[in-house]
Amino acid sequence: MSSGIFTLPWWGYLAVALTFTHITIAGVTIFLHRHQAHRALEMHAVASHFFRFWLWLTTGMVTKEWAAIHRKHHAKCETPEDPHSPVTRGIRKVFWEGAELYRAESRNTETLAKYGHGTPDDWIEHKLYSPHSAKGIALMLIINVILFGPIGLTIWAVQMAWIPIFAAGVVNGIGHYWGYRNFASEDASRNILPWGILIGGEELHNNHHAYAGSARLSSKWFEFDIGWFYIRVLESLGLAQVKRVAPRLRLDPSKRHCDGETLQAVLTHRYEVMARFARALKSTYLTEASKLRRQAPQDWQALRGVKQWLNLDASKLETQQQATLAAVLNKNATLQTVYKMRQDLVTLWERSSVNQEQLLNKLEDWCHRAEASGIETLEKFSRRLRRYAL
Repeated sequence: MSSGIFTLPWWGYLAVALTFTHITIAGVTIFLHRHQAHRALEMHAVASHFFRFWLWLTTGMVTKEWAAIHRKHHAKCETPEDPHSPVTRGIRKVFWEGAELYRAESRNTETLAKYGHGTPDDWIEHKLYSPHSAKGIALMLIINVILFGPIGLTIWAVQMAWIPIFAAGVVNGIGHYWGYRNFASEDASRNILPWGILIGGEELHNNHHAYAGSARLSSKWFEFDIGWFYIRVLESLGLAQVKRVAPRLRLDPSKRHCDGETLQAVLTHRYEVMARFARALKSTYLTEASKLRRQAPQDWQALRGVKQWLNLDASKLETQQQATLAAVLNKNATLQTVYKMRQDLVTLWERSSVNQEQLLNKLEDWCHRAEASGIETLEKFSRRLRRYAL
């Protein structure tokens, strides 16, 4: 029986624990992630300080450290300098020791100096939250025990484990290892589930990496980002103001030729473009592999060996890998053409020394070659690309 202020049935204590952890998750995704790290929205001082205080109680995380580490993750994603990439560190390391990786990086003064700008710099941050982050956690324990008695210790333990497991382990680990991809972003990010509820919307991790500055993480009609729902509620109450959301792709069925608007839409939605091209390439691969399996089993085996390289930029392959891939594709004109067209399409993003008119000519030429290739998947892809609009 509880010796605290409140006596609840077992499900009541469960509801309290889940409510407390959900508020923490909301604080991480809305305040730390979308507001502080990416500046996708502005927040009223009341809402902002509520989340700062709550996160001090329930996580002990310092705002500047969290924002700096996350910004570095985006800047150095999937490289040895990424603080928590399962690509370079292994999924087990990031999943089980994500919190330890965070703490280790938080002691890197260079990271904080380079990526920690624009975070709270007021009296309470310097006198309480930053130097005494552990005291908030201790205070939360005392509050829980006073409110609920000994069971409050269990509730506190659940609170303390929630962020290390779900944010540090699941999002940073599984979110770069397993799931589906809407966008071919230049990293290994995945959407874990299309319903961003358990982790406040952070399950939609591939969407976030494609448009990091967006306050809304959902992209497809079937995806639900509960963090975005809370942001809209705060906005209706005058406690938040959205600054940026990911642009929506629009198709103009009347367009038959590429123009300046087409080019801008293609560049803006380049991750969507490459994800759609990956599906077209996969369809072509399956058709050609099926033919080779019946007609030339040895060539089919060789093709299977290079399958994982077909959707990579040539620059990301080692010299020997490029040579092996070229030798295999030389035996299949269709796949060779599709692969080359993919590499040519990628050059549109590498536009530092090319003006707008030259880029437009490159895009129009690419579409013309795709539609003259005699390859159905390329023809369909090109006709759709011409319809892109802002």
